Formats: sequence, C-alpha cells, structure tokens
Amino acid sequence: MTGTAARVILAGMDLGDLDLHGAARLPALLSPDQCAEMIALWDRPHLFRKEVVMARHGYGSGRYRYFGYPLPQPVAALRDALYPALAKVANRWAAMLGSGDIYPASHADFLRRGALGGQDKATPLLLRYEAGDWNALHQDVYGPHIFPLQAAILLSAPDRDFTGGAFVLTEQRPRMQSRPEVVPLAQGDAVIFPVRERPVSGTRGPYRVQMRHGVSRLLSGVRHTLGIIFHDAA
Repeated sequence: MTGTAARVILAGMDLGDLDLHGAARLPALLSPDQCAEMIALWDRPHLFRKEVVMARHGYGSGRYRYFGYPLPQPVAALRDALYPALAKVANRWAAMLGSGDIYPASHADFLRRGALGGQDKATPLLLRYEAGDWNALHQDVYGPHIFPLQAAILLSAPDRDFTGGAFVLTEQRPRMQSRPEVVPLAQGDAVIFPVRERPVSGTRGPYRVQMRHGVSRLLSGVRHTLGIIFHDAA
C-alpha cells in the first residue's frame, strides 16, 4: 500500500458514520497479499520496540507488539496517508466540543508537536489473538498529546483463519446506559473510530461521549490486526 493508493481509497470514503455511529468502515484498504506481508512482520522482532502479553496486565488475553522507529515503509505510508482527511474530522469535532485543539494538516507537523512534550515513541502495533483470546474495552491514550481518531485493519480472514473475535465499541452517554456497536470486518478492511471521545448532537447542542473499544473472545484460529495510532507515546 503506497501513500497515494491509501489517499485515493480514503478520498472515496463516507466518514459520516463517524458522526452517526462512532465508527466508519473502510472496505478493502489492503489486498490479501498486502495483509500477508503485514502478518509476516510479526516474525521480524527487530522491527518492534516492545511486546505486551495482555494477561499479565489485566488487558485481556493475547499479545501485541509496538513497532519502533523507523516504521516499516507500508506502515508509515498508511499512517501518513490516512491522517490528513481524519485531521479535518478532528478539527471539526474540536470546534463542536469547544476544546480549542487545532490539528495540523501534516502528520509530520503533528508528531513534532507531540515530541516537544516528550511523546516520541512509535505507537503503530501488530496484535495477535489465538483461540480463547480477547481484548478488554479500553482507550489508547499514551499521554496528554492525543489525536482523537485511530484505525484498525483486520489482516486475517474471518471464517477461514479464525472465528469469533468481533471488533466492539461502547459509547458511554451522560446519565444513560452504554451503547454497544459491533463493526463487521472482512480481511483488509479498516475501521476508523475515536480514541477517547466524540461529539454527539443533542437538543441543546453537541455534547461529549466517552468511547472504548475491544475484541470479543476468539473461538478458533489466529487473528492478526494492524493498529494505526496517530499520536506517539511518552
């Protein structure tokens, strides 16, 4: 996946579902061959700066590995290509919520701003789930300098490589019970979703809702996912 190809695909994407439902699906962002190439990166440990065994921290069950800098070219290209269109959404949301945040058009400029505050560790990651594994509902914050949207790309094929393992979002609305959202994904599909919160339009204007995401229990097989987080970690 080149940066140009990602921009072409994203240009035709309807991001309206982010406002309506809190998540937008981007079909076939990666081809099956590109997915296989991404999965193969798991077996190149020198590419990663850290591995997390989720059960040791109460995060669920499974493993994930954070890439180190420099990122593999396909991962870096995706991150840079997806950012500009999402920055427009992020700026619109910031205006609705009155946060005062302004996100630059260039991802490089955004990262430089975070690095000034000590956030300079790469956050894109590969996740691997086996039968029985799951991911608790959570938010990928990593520090005070946050980009409000992120992406997850399913690299494995449902019903061929694994069963179960659905991508799940919850939305905590003020003084109301949480709303669940399950996003069905095919191999190579991406889902764009909030890191921590999003605006919802109410009768008295926009209000803030808290979002969390996770993965339901894998029933069989192996499931790989590429996570693209646009802010770095401290």
